[in-house]
Amino acid sequence: MADTAGHERFFPYDEPYPNQRGAMDRIANSLARGQDVLMEGAPGTGKTLSALVPALAHARDEDRTVVITTNVHQQMRQFVEDARAIAREEPIQAVVFKGKASMCHLDVGYEECRSLKETTRSLVEAERDRKELAERSDALLDDVRAGEEEAAEARTAVVDELEGLEEEIEELEAANVCEHYRANLTRNTDEFREWLFEDVRTPEEIYAYADERGLCGYELLKEGMEGIDLVVCNYHHLLDPSIREHFFRWLDRDPSEVITVFDEAHNIESAAREHATRTLSARTLEGALAELDDADDSRAESARNVIEAFLTGLERAVDDALGFGEREQVGEEWHDLDIANDDRRDDLTLGFLDAYEGDGIDAEIDLALQLGEAIDEAHEEAYRRGETTTRKESSTLQAAGFVADWMGKGTDSGRHPMAAVRRDRGTDEVYGRAELYTAIPREVTEGLFDEVAASVLMSATLRPFDVLSDVLGLESPATLAYGLEYPEERRRTYAVEGPALFASDRDDPKTQATVAETLAGVVGVTPGNTLVFFPSYAEAERYHDRLSLSDTYLDEAGTPTEALRQRFVDADGAALFTSLWGTLGEGVSFDGDDARTVVVVGVPYPNLSARLEAVQDAYDREYGDRTSDAGWRYAVEIPTIRKTRQALGRVIRSPEDFGVRVLLDKRYTRAARDMGKYGVRDSFPPEERDELIDVAPEKLQFAMLNFYADLDAYDGDPPTP
Repeated sequence: MADTAGHERFFPYDEPYPNQRGAMDRIANSLARGQDVLMEGAPGTGKTLSALVPALAHARDEDRTVVITTNVHQQMRQFVEDARAIAREEPIQAVVFKGKASMCHLDVGYEECRSLKETTRSLVEAERDRKELAERSDALLDDVRAGEEEAAEARTAVVDELEGLEEEIEELEAANVCEHYRANLTRNTDEFREWLFEDVRTPEEIYAYADERGLCGYELLKEGMEGIDLVVCNYHHLLDPSIREHFFRWLDRDPSEVITVFDEAHNIESAAREHATRTLSARTLEGALAELDDADDSRAESARNVIEAFLTGLERAVDDALGFGEREQVGEEWHDLDIANDDRRDDLTLGFLDAYEGDGIDAEIDLALQLGEAIDEAHEEAYRRGETTTRKESSTLQAAGFVADWMGKGTDSGRHPMAAVRRDRGTDEVYGRAELYTAIPREVTEGLFDEVAASVLMSATLRPFDVLSDVLGLESPATLAYGLEYPEERRRTYAVEGPALFASDRDDPKTQATVAETLAGVVGVTPGNTLVFFPSYAEAERYHDRLSLSDTYLDEAGTPTEALRQRFVDADGAALFTSLWGTLGEGVSFDGDDARTVVVVGVPYPNLSARLEAVQDAYDREYGDRTSDAGWRYAVEIPTIRKTRQALGRVIRSPEDFGVRVLLDKRYTRAARDMGKYGVRDSFPPEERDELIDVAPEKLQFAMLNFYADLDAYDGDPPTP
């Protein structure tokens, strides 16, 4: 076992937080055993350094690289600050990596970039060969003049080769090349690597450095990552298997030489689903058919048989799934349609099989794939030679690949066939797409966690650990849980014995009156700002409009939140109304008076949908032998409570901080334990459950008033309830 005593040399501050030293020791020991770690820690308790410090020490001892990743932008910035602090104490080589799209100087897509690089590299290599041949020709000419008989024949061969090379260079110069990447290949870039590791550089800094010098910062960064200590990146680089393979190659590391650290790890489940899910729109199918019209190839008829029938099946399935008047209500966002059947294949597949009139689906799919690859190679060559200004991708290849997956994997456990529709803004036409939805994320994550040396997954809301291990495919991880270590007398958490806000009861006038009066009282006695989370944006808007408060802010779906957040925190005594499923419920700090009180109104279950039902069904099949009602618990209850706990964590962010958390729904109280699965109090971890204080709606503001007054939180006299 590696020596773990020296890992604190990577700790950049004077003293660890309470429990931080113990967490670092336990993680160090787990990494030495090659054991994964699940760590839950309350907000502001130093989880990042608890994981990063022992991981860097282990990587230094074992010649490995640490990859720390998040899907929250604010956390990415925090990682950079922590890495810079570490580098000031213990020399490390660290980079912050973003995808090509955010660092490209030409703003081209992945395939265009790949083609540009290949052409540019060929041009530079040809120019180098030309220079070498020219030097050889000059040397042979000297030999000819010196009377060497064999030199003349050799020089003739070299001159012939030079002439051929000149023609090749002329063609390449007329093609599409990237001058930034060309500069990388033709200039001395040693200075970049020195500059890169003088500090922890952000992608924005690298872009500016390279742009000023006419270089490609993205490619320079990739070349500078070999064998480094630390990489900061987003989930995308680890959860997408094909990208991960390239990423580890840029690191010059086998997976077994990589330690991964996932922040906000409660989000891995949904992120993994997104990476494993595939879609194909009717527009791509139509593009493939148009492409086949221009294809002078014997395989085109077979490809058309498959693609045309699949398009027909999609159109029929969409038409059948749309209810009366539903088509007219379709907007520009994708609207899900359920096409699955309990006792037979889905409606799209049935429509496809009914429309298909070829000589054999599997054989013709293979021919369509072959033709699609040939067309794609032709597009590549045309772009490389400069015959087109953009690098087209073969719609036939995309369509055939999707149909192959749909027919081959559509009945796999954990896969769920779906369709969706949206309205074309330009033509006003409603068109569909097929989606092979992945309900069980371990299909993506299990391979990753198996192949790397070890992983640390951290969040303020990971428990129950056994469920997370099941869902992600982790084998016997070490588990650590640290509650809020700040003084308990500086916080209160109230479970309000108000109405149970089931969706069917939310329109009840008495219910609305109780909720509105309770919220008005909360805001009125809070010495600072109040954050209020609702199950949906519609409910947030309802109570924002209903309460006649002097300073309120409404977060609306699809609108940027940072400017709104800044206006809110700059205010005093304001209230912000938002959805718990929005972007302000996690990964965003509200310190001190920025948010003294946080309220979660209702139990914010996600909307019941075909997608969620598919996850429930998959979990019931996969884990039903381990626990009763696995689908509901794994897919609905636990994610909802995690979201609720994340929202509660927006207040009390430091030992000096204080505040109140309110759960406004009787399903959080002791009285709801007779409500079966709808009583959620027991879903909270024990120490958080023990802090819940049941209170009647009309007494809440008095309890809060006494709490804040005891802390001398008011400027002047306390407010009058």
